[in-house]
Amino acid sequence: MWHDMLTIQIPVVEKILRTVLVYAVIVVLFRLAGKRGLASMNTFDFVVIFLLSNVVQNAIIGNDDSLLGGIVGAATLVAVNALVNRVLAVEGNAARLLEGRPTTVIDNGRIVRRAVRHLGLRSGEVEMAVRLQTGSGIDRVERGSLEPDGRLLVVLQPKALQATRADIDDLAQRLAAIEELLRADRDGGSR
Repeated sequence: MWHDMLTIQIPVVEKILRTVLVYAVIVVLFRLAGKRGLASMNTFDFVVIFLLSNVVQNAIIGNDDSLLGGIVGAATLVAVNALVNRVLAVEGNAARLLEGRPTTVIDNGRIVRRAVRHLGLRSGEVEMAVRLQTGSGIDRVERGSLEPDGRLLVVLQPKALQATRADIDDLAQRLAAIEELLRADRDGGSR
């Protein structure tokens, strides 16, 4: 029993190479699929993700179903992913190549229809994302862009910006100073 669990049935180098190649192919496929897949996964996207792992399993493990072979494959996946993330963090060109660039989907309060269609998004999905982030509609957005990681980055129009707690505190201090000046003027003028 232990012998079967711990004996790798294909060469370790082949196991590592299979894992790296499958990882690279999946990265390319997700890159070609675009940002929409990361931005708002629907039921169909989840089905693809679940089935994808099963489809590529044999490509990674080959004829090896040993415990040690699985550990080598898992360790290779984690190591390659860590390496790719480090390269992306320090190399801007690699990040642009593998992740892409932000895409403007809202400009001056209006949805950029061509960009939304290109990304495979529905206008309703963009509108819902804006409402969730800002609590208001698209008409209050100066610019909205879908980032390479699938996040929607929204910049509100200046007139739509809400006051922060610091703004309110500053205003309260100014009002208190004005009241003090008025009180001092009133008290000084009645003498």
